[in-house]
Amino acid sequence: QVQLVESGGGLVQAGRSLRLSCAASGRIRSVNAMGWYRQTPGDTRELVATITSSGTTEYADSVKGRFTISRDNAKNTVYLQMNNLKPEDTAVYYCRADITYIRSIGVGGRSDYWGQGTQVTVSS
Repeated sequence: QVQLVESGGGLVQAGRSLRLSCAASGRIRSVNAMGWYRQTPGDTRELVATITSSGTTEYADSVKGRFTISRDNAKNTVYLQMNNLKPEDTAVYYCRADITYIRSIGVGGRSDYWGQGTQVTVSS
């Protein structure tokens, strides 16, 4: 069984910073691409940033230059450093990971996993 646990959300004023973390645990063989997504009520979940296992990153245009995604492969953890936050960044943030898992000796598979979500609220 694999789990993603997020932390670091909260309430901040516009212009301030927050750092989100997401740690994968369980019967993991390898963690492939990881990413952060966000969702506001009534909207579809949108991509914020992704990072491959080799460190290649991609960002949504709305966060380029303000957010930085990084990862610690030894800890199976992905981070999102959010600087110069704006009220429009308010959302529930979810991490996602493409994980190769182990079920038993010689048996496993690969699947996408999602975290439970963490609320980020930016006040003006």
